[in-house]
Amino acid sequence: MKILIVDDEEDIAGLIQFHLEEEGFQTEVCHNGMEVLPRLEKNIPDGIILDLMLPGIGGMDLCKRIKEKYPQIPIIMVTAKTGETDVVLGLELGADDYIRKPFNIRELVARVRTVTRRTADPSQEVQGTITTGKIQINPTAHKVFVEGTEIDLTLIEFKLLQLFAGNPGVAFSRDKLLDRIWGKDVFVTDRTVDVNIKRLRDKLLSEKERLETIRGVGYRFRDA
Repeated sequence: MKILIVDDEEDIAGLIQFHLEEEGFQTEVCHNGMEVLPRLEKNIPDGIILDLMLPGIGGMDLCKRIKEKYPQIPIIMVTAKTGETDVVLGLELGADDYIRKPFNIRELVARVRTVTRRTADPSQEVQGTITTGKIQINPTAHKVFVEGTEIDLTLIEFKLLQLFAGNPGVAFSRDKLLDRIWGKDVFVTDRTVDVNIKRLRDKLLSEKERLETIRGVGYRFRDA
């Protein structure tokens, strides 16, 4: 698995690179936001660790551009900012996870393992096209169509939709969604679930009302 590390602080990038390679990952490093998109045109990584404070192109703008063109690449956003607004904005732009500086390097490696495991392990995927109402999900091609129109989903959004569509009428608590989608070894907040659910719902066009909020419980996908 290859991870692209995007951080202008060479010491931090080097520390991340060392520990990931110790765990068996291949790594590449960019110190300037301007380098990232040209590099992706030549080589698609299995995940990106993206710092928000970058020269050239800021991390928020870069996250948006990457997800518009390569929605299948999971992005872990790294931020030194403490405000929740910045985290929520990053998630709304497509980041799959976030971690605040200063971070525990073991926690970061665990999060990288989780997001790359979702991509690499075919046993996690439902084989065959899922059709529910006006939604079609092709897990093999990682494509989703609503009313015949293809919609771009991040990896987290895709996994959420796949889980809901495969279990219509089942209510999932936030804790259950965190375990099933993010993994038990990753520590993210309920807010992360809410932001990703909102983002997914907004993309489902005429089918968005089927993704229901169950107050005091969590979320449920209504059968067609």
